[in-house]
Amino acid sequence: MPRGGGLMAPGARPLLLLVVWTLAALARRGLAEAGDGGWQWRGPGAPAALTEEQSCAVERRADLSYSEFVQHYAFSRPVILQGLTDNSRFRALCSRERLLASFGDSMVRLSTANTYSYRKVDLPFQEYVDHLLHPQDPTSLGNDTLYFFGDNNFSEWASLFQHYSPPPFSLLGTTTAYSFGIAGAGSGVPFHWHGPGFSEVIYGRKRWFLYPPEKTPEFHPNKTTLAWLQDIYPTLVPSAKPLECTVQAGEVLYFPDRWWHATLNLDTSVFISTFLN
Repeated sequence: MPRGGGLMAPGARPLLLLVVWTLAALARRGLAEAGDGGWQWRGPGAPAALTEEQSCAVERRADLSYSEFVQHYAFSRPVILQGLTDNSRFRALCSRERLLASFGDSMVRLSTANTYSYRKVDLPFQEYVDHLLHPQDPTSLGNDTLYFFGDNNFSEWASLFQHYSPPPFSLLGTTTAYSFGIAGAGSGVPFHWHGPGFSEVIYGRKRWFLYPPEKTPEFHPNKTTLAWLQDIYPTLVPSAKPLECTVQAGEVLYFPDRWWHATLNLDTSVFISTFLN
């Protein structure tokens, strides 16, 4: 037989197929982590794609200086920041596989998805991901909907948060506090307000609805944002509609003090807010 002949040793073909299959699986996993982090819902009951607004009404800035931020946005209107920080390392650590490996046994505190979030429920992070991280039921009330946002154990999650780079802007006399969350498609918090802050999407997309402090929105505090979007939003005259925009992965929205806002996760989303207290 010529040297380098084409006969394959017995048993080599199944082994080769196993190697090829393993490499393909690793490649698929790598693509998932690079794209949606493995978070997107692929099981039965996945919702029809939730849509973005027809036109974003919040300005996007990729070259904003601190002086411009203070002069034009900090006290007067929202803005979406692009490219000010590099959180690629933090993003990689927030993939589904890595978070479950690091924090699957950790207890997390869930809040109800209504304006006041009175009820809290503690359960293991793995259980939340396996059983509660599903698309929002449009008929569910806010106090029947639990999701993970805020109330983080900062000591237990410190190994993750140390890799996050917050936006480089602050306000005089304030301190920063993180609030990390993961929520299913169609979930969100109805209208509420608090102090100023930043909210960055790590995976997924988050649609925001915002009103200035002097313009109280029409909403029910125990109806979900999805229900509001379906029932109330279509009835609003143009002058009564909010500022709105969908924040994409890697973008950061800044909201000023006391601005009303509601959120709607268009995909299973991973996000982190930096509150200026």
